[in-house]
Amino acid sequence: MKASFQIIFIVLFIASAIFGVLVFSGIIKLGGDDASSTGGTVVLWGTIRSEVMVGALEGFNNNNQNFNVKYVQKSAETFDNDLLEALASGKGPDMYFLPDNLAYHYANKIGIIPYTSYSLTSFKNNFAGAGEVFLTPTGLLAFPMTIDPLVMYYNRSTFDSNGIIYPPTTWDEISNDIVPVLTKKNELNKITKSAVALGHFSNVNHSKDILATLFMQAKNPITTLNGGRLRSSLSDLNPKYNLGSVLKFYTDFADPSHPTYSWNKSFSNSLNTFSSEDLAIYFGFASELKSLVDRNPNQNFSVAPVPQIKGESVKVTGARVMGLAISSFSKNFNTAFTAASLMATGDFASKLSLALSVPPARRDLLAIKPVDSYSPIFYNSALYARSYLDPSSDQTDDIFRTMIDGVLSNNMTPNDAISDASSKLDLLLAK
Repeated sequence: MKASFQIIFIVLFIASAIFGVLVFSGIIKLGGDDASSTGGTVVLWGTIRSEVMVGALEGFNNNNQNFNVKYVQKSAETFDNDLLEALASGKGPDMYFLPDNLAYHYANKIGIIPYTSYSLTSFKNNFAGAGEVFLTPTGLLAFPMTIDPLVMYYNRSTFDSNGIIYPPTTWDEISNDIVPVLTKKNELNKITKSAVALGHFSNVNHSKDILATLFMQAKNPITTLNGGRLRSSLSDLNPKYNLGSVLKFYTDFADPSHPTYSWNKSFSNSLNTFSSEDLAIYFGFASELKSLVDRNPNQNFSVAPVPQIKGESVKVTGARVMGLAISSFSKNFNTAFTAASLMATGDFASKLSLALSVPPARRDLLAIKPVDSYSPIFYNSALYARSYLDPSSDQTDDIFRTMIDGVLSNNMTPNDAISDASSKLDLLLAK
């Protein structure tokens, strides 16, 4: 009879921690007679374009002559399957760039770095909070490398033409000040220009990330480790915020009977609508800047932090975090660990961040902001960005879609939709 995933998850954590301690203490010797020795070639997989990696990796290899890191670019669409098949056949990489939405999925295939080798204090001192998505009870799943925060792009010309001096800083300002002024309707009461794309799932780019950000701003982490078991926290009681009311706030923007009605299914997706200048505010990631410029080079837009809940002193925005993980199947574990730690803590991390045009995960690098119109917002947002362990991106997409659509169709109350989503998330985490 097959053991539950949760038990396997905990056992593997413990086993990996013990293994790591024995390796790094020298009791178990890998890759030669000297457990501290490093050498040879280690293979790194990722979906980053090879031409982006060339400069950063060439400098890294030149500075570390006793070993070599070879990078292999994989397709983003097939990365998960390619990696699983390679690991199963014993031909997988020694290291791989790990997006946060695959961290839970690969937990039993990662050589967890125990806190005896890299302390929790050092981790929190060195990396911004979003990187904590890679922490487990026993050690690190990956070294955080980059943080891609959710930000607010806005059309400056639209704001200026309507007398709006500054972008909104709170969600109350979005509802009370922005939507009434920037949502335009014709004589048939049809929306012709939207203030903000919120409320739906299907045609709102990053709708799950936006709603998850609202939940995290309401002090709900979405998933929580409890006694070594990862579970949904969506149904957790919060004396200050009810997630049902947060969900209703989101869906009200797609409710024709509500004053904040600003978006419906007649629009194309929010990215296209923003680039065609029929949408004033677009919530997207820092990494989307170049594509936004390329879509409409003449568009006069700027960027601002994601609005916060009024009265809250602690800021939160969502993020996508990329880490550098070591395969538990690596045949050159010592070298892989040495290479990964040097890449995360050395000059490579800075070069990679600049090459990808996203903020680094290291705190000291976040203090060095590039001098342009956008990077200060991106870097500051990365400091208070957060993520969560997503057990399956596609399946949680379905959970969030059902939650949103259930409220919009009046098939579920907001509170019932939250409860249903939490139950489904728990079932997914128990697989």
